[in-house]
Amino acid sequence: MTTQTASSLLARIRSGQPLLADGATGTFLMDRGLKPGDCPESFNLEHPGVLEEVARAYLEAGADIIGTNTFGGSPLRLEHYGLEARTEEINRRGVEAVKAVAGDRAFVMASCGPTGSILKPYGDTEPEVVLKAFRRQVSAQVAAGADAVCVETMTDLEEARLAVSAVRDVSASIPIFVTMTFDATRRGFYTIMGVTIPQAAAGLEAAGANVVGSNCGNGIEAMVAIAREFLAATRLPVMIQSNAGLPVATPTGVNYPETPEFMAQRVARLLDMGVAIVGGCCGTGPGHIRAFRDVIDRVARERATGGDRWRTRDRETR
Repeated sequence: MTTQTASSLLARIRSGQPLLADGATGTFLMDRGLKPGDCPESFNLEHPGVLEEVARAYLEAGADIIGTNTFGGSPLRLEHYGLEARTEEINRRGVEAVKAVAGDRAFVMASCGPTGSILKPYGDTEPEVVLKAFRRQVSAQVAAGADAVCVETMTDLEEARLAVSAVRDVSASIPIFVTMTFDATRRGFYTIMGVTIPQAAAGLEAAGANVVGSNCGNGIEAMVAIAREFLAATRLPVMIQSNAGLPVATPTGVNYPETPEFMAQRVARLLDMGVAIVGGCCGTGPGHIRAFRDVIDRVARERATGGDRWRTRDRETR
């Protein structure tokens, strides 16, 4: 990763031009042999060609940003599979597989999910243990050439802040995206750890995130409401990666009901509101991303000819 690359990505975000992230990876891996209970990141060691296939599918669908198969790449998670000693290799290969396909056509976003440990006082894990684990994971990702790090699917604001701190310890310049997962309640949106959207926005901005938002846990309609709250709570760019609805158990397996066409209609609303980056999470695939691409391109044409109607919000990108 170079400063020029980081500056290029942040400049694209500052320009007001919406960016398109990719969709889910898990479906690809399951179609190619990942079994329930297996470690998804083991594919980085055993089947790197599958990772390149995933990246190629999303690149061809029009994604500007492609994520890596490193969500569970923390040594704290990998130790459950006996892979803790291969943390660096797993994260390095995850980045390299996407870079081999993306080249200079898309940005490579290294994924960092929760460690799976619960911090004191609610659990038994010391913050320094989690911080060191994130540093180890991110060090390998940055060294392999990631263009950004996405700390995603977070529910504990303190863990998210530790992840941001770890990324910044490793690199002073790499862009940091942080997305949290919220549940809809009668009192509003909260993470399972009780974090509200305004609390998340303020805490993540103070921690040093460049982009904030939400992924997973909700279909696109709820994500529109979540995005509205984020946009009201922060001047940072907002990123939204929605599930294709909530999973439905069927005789043939788990299905996600929201079609590319249904989601694309709501993506247009997200862009109209001022969301900077859109993409997909569980249940979305290249078909969804291709439909989102069509919407982004149409909106770009309308903005080019629509004058003040499409004037974007003046955001601060750190």
